[in-house]
Amino acid sequence: MKKNLGVKNLMFPMPVLIIGTYNEDGTPNVMNAAWGGITLEDEITICIDTAHKTWANIAAKKAFTVAFGTADAVKSCDYLGIVSGNKTPDKVAKSGFTTVKSEFVDAPVINELPLVLECQLVSMNESKCNVVGRIVNCAVEESAMTDGKPDADKMKPICFDSCAHVYRLMGEVVAKAFSCGAELK
Repeated sequence: MKKNLGVKNLMFPMPVLIIGTYNEDGTPNVMNAAWGGITLEDEITICIDTAHKTWANIAAKKAFTVAFGTADAVKSCDYLGIVSGNKTPDKVAKSGFTTVKSEFVDAPVINELPLVLECQLVSMNESKCNVVGRIVNCAVEESAMTDGKPDADKMKPICFDSCAHVYRLMGEVVAKAFSCGAELK
């Protein structure tokens, strides 16, 4: 029997999204965001509080990047979620991450995270804190690929568990998608 919990924003897994922007002076700013996901084939929607430096940077630059937290970089990813860019303008350098400018949008790409989506701003909804971006490029570190495809085992992406307030490593393969259910036809 299920127990009713009321309105809860529980979703498993919840990716650890690392959002990259540039400050007015051109320095990189990066934050850890938990609420977001792919909403169209070429779009991503992320909930970013309007008080975050990232919100202002996206509004100004009309661009951002989305990398995905990994087990190897969990401390740096967490740091970016607990330190404000409004109070610590050099937080990216303090995190240990390094960046390069995206070839496609006016936003930084984090060298140490293997997968990045480079996005142009589509819309911002201040009352709902939603940012929608059009994915104009996806880049993957070659060392995180197998047979020309991104390999989750090599990337070791992490998820945020909002119930336990921990990061979890993505798990083992349990079945082939869009195939294992065929035996029920």
